[in-house]
Amino acid sequence: MEDFILYFTVFVLSMFVGFEVITKVPPTLHTPLMSGSNAISGITIVGALISAGSHHSTLTTILGFTALVFATINVVGGFMVTHRMLQMFRRKD
Repeated sequence: MEDFILYFTVFVLSMFVGFEVITKVPPTLHTPLMSGSNAISGITIVGALISAGSHHSTLTTILGFTALVFATINVVGGFMVTHRMLQMFRRKD
């Protein structure tokens, strides 16, 4: 039970820190940072797959699957925004 409390505390604190960091980024920097964060989200996907498939407990499987879903949404959204941004710089024939 003590491990759960420790891991859950780290999880909640990381959510707050992530939210604060993202909201402090100015809009002009948000798109380049989002495209750069796709690599980090790719690493998160690998970690979430390992966590979801480890079968340590039902909680790790659920949290791993939840992390997998959110990281996948982040990667896909980042690629969509990057693609849209790059379309703005294309030559119009």
